Amino acid sequence: MTQRFDAIIIGTGQAGPPLAARLSGAGMKVAIIERGRFGGTCVNTGCIPTKAMVASAYAARMAQRAAEYGVVINGGVTVDMQRVKARKDEISGHSSHGVEQWVRGLEHGTVFQGHAHFESARTVRVGDALLEAERIFINVGGRALVPPMPGLDQVPFLTNSTMMDVDFLPEHLVVIGGSYVGLEFGQMFRRFGARVTIVENGPRLIAREDEDVSQAVREILEAEGIDVQVNADCLSVRRDDANVVVGLDCSSGAREVSGSHLLMAVGRVPNTDDLGLDKAGVEIDKRGNIRVDEQLRTNVPGIWAMGDCNGRGAFTHTAYNDYEIVAANLLDRDPRKVSDRIQAYAMYIDPPLARVGMSLSEAKQSGRKLLVGNRPMTRVGRAVEKGESQGFMRVVVDAQTHEILGASLLGVGGDEAVHSILDVMYAKAPYTTISRAMHIHPTVSELIPTLLQSMEPVQ
Repeated sequence: MTQRFDAIIIGTGQAGPPLAARLSGAGMKVAIIERGRFGGTCVNTGCIPTKAMVASAYAARMAQRAAEYGVVINGGVTVDMQRVKARKDEISGHSSHGVEQWVRGLEHGTVFQGHAHFESARTVRVGDALLEAERIFINVGGRALVPPMPGLDQVPFLTNSTMMDVDFLPEHLVVIGGSYVGLEFGQMFRRFGARVTIVENGPRLIAREDEDVSQAVREILEAEGIDVQVNADCLSVRRDDANVVVGLDCSSGAREVSGSHLLMAVGRVPNTDDLGLDKAGVEIDKRGNIRVDEQLRTNVPGIWAMGDCNGRGAFTHTAYNDYEIVAANLLDRDPRKVSDRIQAYAMYIDPPLARVGMSLSEAKQSGRKLLVGNRPMTRVGRAVEKGESQGFMRVVVDAQTHEILGASLLGVGGDEAVHSILDVMYAKAPYTTISRAMHIHPTVSELIPTLLQSMEPVQ
């Protein structure tokens, strides 16, 4: 027997639950489907648990540096990995439970637990239940990419998800992937006490960033004792007794790294391969992302895709913004669209890297006349006082319109301070809006007006 609803939502990541709440509040009968833990990647294997671990790693690092601040810790610093994991699990579990309680408590909502599979453009099967609705919203997220690699099927390895189960200190963690996931895990486990090697097949870390940003990040990691291996353009893995050996190139006398544990952190893929999208007629691209338009509609009328599975952003904040766009168009008669938003993200190594809009290299490629400002974090009183003055700030401005095109803030508090820049970008106001503002001293944000007062033409 088919159960009929006004809407079906597949997945309970950052977009699904708030949309379910809005639709339920509008009096619609909503089916919410979840096959695993409520809350999606962010709550269970992404932002929340990893940043809880980053906080533990930061505490360990500050304890190790205590003498620099005149603080004496007798007996040395040790890290209890089981307690680190227990703290992370408690925080993550609380969030997941909160999401589950929320959706189960919706007045017009019904929760189905199990794997969703399309049987047509209007019907979805979950176990023995066949659900039908005129509106279907896909919010199934993504998972770690495990690429084909010689020998990988013969060795044990970890991903960002299985790292959540680690309650011990690896003797030597080898991380394949020199971008956000790999660098965050690499630094935190180094601070917990493990030897860490980060392997990147390209010529530098975080290739999407400007070269000097990439170099500054590498120097921060290497200063903590992390071994960085780049240009590893012919990777292979093999067992050697209890260790995993990673081959870095295929030349004679090839470089190798031997470690106790291997973390694969080379990207993400959408969870779209087992939904039966072909039966619904929903198009995907070559990477498996569901094709959507500016209002997150698929090629099939009545089906939307939100979050990591649509290829329009792989962040919690972009997923939540997807929900806002869909809700605005459906319920508020507000024609919001994906292109309204400005690219913004952060990498949570310590100090963090905050990025909004264009990088300097991207701005140069646009052909605009540019103004640029750079300031080292050693010029930020707050950073110096805290003993955390690594990194630098950069803002790029259109020389003709005076609108801010982008910013890279690598430094303590940069992930918070960057929002003053982002808000002015959304307002399409000139950079002088901030350069003439009076910011509070002593803060990290106070250097941004000073930075913008010293913009210079890019030659």
